[in-house]
Amino acid sequence: MLALNTATRPAALAPFGVRSFRFQWAADLTTSWAFEIEALILGWYILVETKSVMLLVTYGALQYCGALISPFFGLAGDRVGYRKIFIATRAIYSLLALSYCVLIFSGALNPVLALCLATVCGVLRPSDNLLRNALIAQTLPATQLTGGLGISRLTYDSAKIAGALTGVGVVALFGMGWAYVLVLVMYFSSFLLTFGIDLKGKGGISIIQTERSVWGELSESFVYAWQSPVLMGCICFAFLVNLLAYPFFLGLLPYVAKNIYELNQTGFGLLNACYSLGGLLGSVALATNRYALGTVRAMIFATCLWFVVIFAFAQATSLLLGYPLLLAAGFLQSLCLVPIASIMLRHTEPRFWGRMMGIRMLAIWGLPAGLLLAGPLIDTLGFRWTAMVYAVAGLIATFAIIRRWRDDIWASSAPANGQT
Repeated sequence: MLALNTATRPAALAPFGVRSFRFQWAADLTTSWAFEIEALILGWYILVETKSVMLLVTYGALQYCGALISPFFGLAGDRVGYRKIFIATRAIYSLLALSYCVLIFSGALNPVLALCLATVCGVLRPSDNLLRNALIAQTLPATQLTGGLGISRLTYDSAKIAGALTGVGVVALFGMGWAYVLVLVMYFSSFLLTFGIDLKGKGGISIIQTERSVWGELSESFVYAWQSPVLMGCICFAFLVNLLAYPFFLGLLPYVAKNIYELNQTGFGLLNACYSLGGLLGSVALATNRYALGTVRAMIFATCLWFVVIFAFAQATSLLLGYPLLLAAGFLQSLCLVPIASIMLRHTEPRFWGRMMGIRMLAIWGLPAGLLLAGPLIDTLGFRWTAMVYAVAGLIATFAIIRRWRDDIWASSAPANGQT
């Protein structure tokens, strides 16, 4: 499954041979960095001004509030073209950043206004990734899809590492106002770069031309997913890892840093950077396009290993073990989630690409559910036993999914396990 296959695979940097991809990658890179720096600036501002952890958590939750309507963004992309939606959303990001700059320099910014503007951004932000994936599928050949998605993922992982290492240093160095000017420059640069995406190709056109209602097309997309074992299997895996794996790295890592390893904010930043570095290495592995990683079997192996690492992480009380386990967890999450998008796009008719990525984004709601469940479990059982329970439950659920759609997602002869 992981055997070298250089004879039939395109070069690692082949996606950059496509003009549209070059512009999109640059635009996505600046957007990802802007997202991360903005989150640091506003998170620190809200915590300092209100001294309320609840409001800080509220701000964090607002960044995901648009996940519920992501299928509508996918449908909009299918109808009018992903490039047009990209231009519109990134123009809005620029306008929001400009609004923050005006409010900061005029002294009018307050936590309520910050949360209101964050809500607008939160409606759009979760759908940014689905639009990226759908547009990549529209502009790259199938043989380059997994590698292209891996290269695209580098923009996100690099931003996470930079954010984890710099912390709030950008605000301390430049002040909040000038730090936000940097965010504005990044968003506006992304907006301009988006105009270079496939100006003459198919990336700027709609995929479907229909007179059907919005609800009719959305209903059709859910039926389409329900009738496809490969799509349903991938959606279930996406929900599973959000429910039982991600909570330990996207929500509970501050708890681990403070209560398990007794670290300060800098130590927490290093833990987060280590996990993000693992994700970056996983994305690089996918981007090289040298291994047959774009199959359901490979994704299943990565999922199982991820839960095994979580089980081991629960036992680790020393940073000598914690750091390499975090690195491994980050690496495996890339090998799990990027192929999910690649597999779903390859096994979806083009007219459903946006909507399928939107449905895929609904799986993100497993994360807050997993976090809410973990809280009382940690109070009752402790972190170690909670992590062990999650890991074992994740493995059991993985085997249940395999058994449910064995012929379509596990059999070596299944099309989903072809060497594409």
